Amino acid sequence: MPSLAPAASRSAASSSSRPLRVAILGFGTVGSSVARILVESAPAGLELTHIVNRNVARKRVDWVPDSVNWIDDPESLLAAGGGGADVIVELAGGLEPAGEWVRRALAAGKSVVTANKKLIAFHGLELEALAAAHGGHLLYGAAVAGGIPVIPGLEHGLAGDRVERIEGILNGTCNFILSNMEMGVDYAPALAEAQRLGYAEADPTEDVAGYDARAKLSILMRLALRAQVHPEDIQTCPITDVTAIDFSYAKDLNCTIRQIARAERVEGHLAATVRPMLVPLSSPLAWSRGTENMVVTTGHYGGDVVFSGHGAGGHPTAVAVVSDLVGLAQGSCRIAIPSTPAKVGTELEVPHYIRFLVSDRPGIVAGIAGSLAKENINLNAILQKPGFPLDRLPFVVTVEPCRTSALKRALVEIGQMPALLERPLDLQMLEK
Repeated sequence: MPSLAPAASRSAASSSSRPLRVAILGFGTVGSSVARILVESAPAGLELTHIVNRNVARKRVDWVPDSVNWIDDPESLLAAGGGGADVIVELAGGLEPAGEWVRRALAAGKSVVTANKKLIAFHGLELEALAAAHGGHLLYGAAVAGGIPVIPGLEHGLAGDRVERIEGILNGTCNFILSNMEMGVDYAPALAEAQRLGYAEADPTEDVAGYDARAKLSILMRLALRAQVHPEDIQTCPITDVTAIDFSYAKDLNCTIRQIARAERVEGHLAATVRPMLVPLSSPLAWSRGTENMVVTTGHYGGDVVFSGHGAGGHPTAVAVVSDLVGLAQGSCRIAIPSTPAKVGTELEVPHYIRFLVSDRPGIVAGIAGSLAKENINLNAILQKPGFPLDRLPFVVTVEPCRTSALKRALVEIGQMPALLERPLDLQMLEK
């Protein structure tokens, strides 16, 4: 069949003649939800025509119309230039073979809708250029924060502002674990429950180490801060070092702990990180529970804007996918947001929470204070809960806003103290 025509003319023509024919690659949790919405709601201008999945026979369901073609091998669809489909919905995930499928579809003039945050984070610019060169569109509104319209909000609703900072909860698995820990559950059983419910993989590293969130943050940085940053250049810290005692101390500080993805321009340079942070209970980010996601943007003109909702799950993510499809069918197109390559660092000037575990002896606090003073870092508070053995005593020091690099140097010196039983836990604190 001929290639998809550029701009809105092809979509507009289809709405007056025939609907856009949709092929879904990947009939898992999200793929089946997309199909259900297309079948049950029948959005104007869209027709589900193909479902592609390995061992597709075991995936067949009776609520899909008989007119839909069930296909085992994506090759049989892509080799024919799309096999009669106008739009390819890629929901298999990962870099490959999904990346090759998307490239071939775009090169054939098809439009592609995807929820694949890893593919967009690592290859989004390349794929957008490929789509433009062949008269198609690449839409990925579901790639960040599931069913929350963060990407459309940045592209359309905030395109007129100059966003200076973006921070949020971008990983539902970590939010589920940490919000359960806030209620008194230890890390291991909280992770086990997340795995039982299907929120966490058998190997949860991608989530708990921050890799999933950093891929999403790199996408948001390109759209919000107009900065092209490779995901692996964003520093991550895992949530695995956070313990129940940290939540107890956080409560004393009127805070909780969440995995926060944060990027901002500071004194002309770009800083970004994904890490567990102390969040004031008064912050909207502290209100997020379970698998909910939340993103807060701070604009030069418009101030703070909060996006919140279900960031995971088949139905919420499918809503974002189908919304992209509806946009295509109605002839809408993405706003081209210019961006430039940027180097990213971690140099922020924020308060810190530092938890120590020591074998108690005289002079420990004085030694810590001395090392901090050498870097011109001021102590804010010292917290020590009763009831712990003196040979294994946890206590917390909070410091006033300081440069990340200065605190890092101080902690290297503090780490040489013989009384320390383990490396201090350093958590940044979001300011109120």
